[in-house]
Amino acid sequence: MIRVEHIQHSFKIGKKGKERPVPVLKDLSFEVEKGSIISIVGRSGSGKSTLLHIMAGFLKPESGRITVNGTVTSDFTETQSAEFRLDQFGFIFQNFQLMPGLTTFENIELPLKLKGVSKTERTKLVRQLVQHVGLKEVQDHYPNELSGGQQQRVSIARALITNPPIIFADEPTGSLDSETEQEILALIRSLNESRGITFVIITHDDEVASIADEIYQMHDGVLKAGGMHHAI
Repeated sequence: MIRVEHIQHSFKIGKKGKERPVPVLKDLSFEVEKGSIISIVGRSGSGKSTLLHIMAGFLKPESGRITVNGTVTSDFTETQSAEFRLDQFGFIFQNFQLMPGLTTFENIELPLKLKGVSKTERTKLVRQLVQHVGLKEVQDHYPNELSGGQQQRVSIARALITNPPIIFADEPTGSLDSETEQEILALIRSLNESRGITFVIITHDDEVASIADEIYQMHDGVLKAGGMHHAI
């Protein structure tokens, strides 16, 4: 599903003219199997979010190659990347990133609008999904009227609405209490099982990582397989 080959990346720091590169990712290679959940675990600053941005096409790697479903995405232009993302990926963020002026229903509907789906079809798809993720009662509420757990469910529903084969989750339970965290993790697991969605979860939390089929540890820009199953 996703193949990461020899990815290297660094950021420049220092004053203009005297910048020096600081390596963030050092020759990373691994594969993500279709329909699996993988977790990339590491402390803040370990390079895991940079890796996510490169895998999702927000950032071009200095060297190496990303292949998604047989397509080399690391060579894309920004426009190609944006189109591919809308078609293939869903995203779940720690701080939900919902539009404050839109209702639950409208937030979930947004990616379909961007794809040019008709209003009748959008309404049908959103109605089905709010039922599925337990948001029917709050579909007319605005984000500030929702609990953290409900906001994250809206964020998950928005990621799901275009039926993407892959969802990237960046610290998906980082803003939630432990009970709500368990609910959200159970929802991710059930979506993985019922819809066959591949999840790539970035986290610093071992408990969040433990729902994965495969766990990778990120430390100082180096990725090591370790955890529940053998390395790919």
